[in-house]
Amino acid sequence: MSAVTSPLVWEHIEPAAARRLLTGAIDAFAERGFQATTTRDIASRAGMSPAALYVHYPSKERLLFEISLYGHQAALAVLREADEGPSPTERLRGMVSAFTAWHAEHHTIARVVQYELAALSPEHFTEVAAIRRAISRQIEQVLADGVRDGSFSVDDLPGTTLAVLSLSIDVARWYTPHRTKPEDLGALYAELALRMVQA
Repeated sequence: MSAVTSPLVWEHIEPAAARRLLTGAIDAFAERGFQATTTRDIASRAGMSPAALYVHYPSKERLLFEISLYGHQAALAVLREADEGPSPTERLRGMVSAFTAWHAEHHTIARVVQYELAALSPEHFTEVAAIRRAISRQIEQVLADGVRDGSFSVDDLPGTTLAVLSLSIDVARWYTPHRTKPEDLGALYAELALRMVQA
């Protein structure tokens, strides 16, 4: 099973009550947004009292940070695993396909990870932003390699990197399982990304 389709697991979160609160928070944040979600919403999804949340997490923001950190690390791992192939073209195809499919397969957590960043504390945002920069570097590097060997024509590497990543990331905003299979969407978006950059 690949990193794209494997379920995100939370066994590193102990005890089980803390894990239930975290998964309840994912659902609540994805459905209502961080600001509109109350600690009561989270606790009720975990089958616990609101006071129980503070036994395991000092704040609602800390829950968001744990989700954001793990989600970004998982997304980066998917890109790194897919960065293989004999040419920049094949590497970019594999990376965009995998990154897109991941955002579809895990659209609930991806929606939280990608669209609730502004609610993180400055310290937590800095930590997550470092992972986001690593994600960008993965794509920018393959684009630069393609420019160097003549496969790609890219005048603005940072801007094109952002455009390619945005294709995949936006999937989390609208995706529902009945629309299309994650792997099919990944293949489509990979071809669209290649059309953007091929010489």
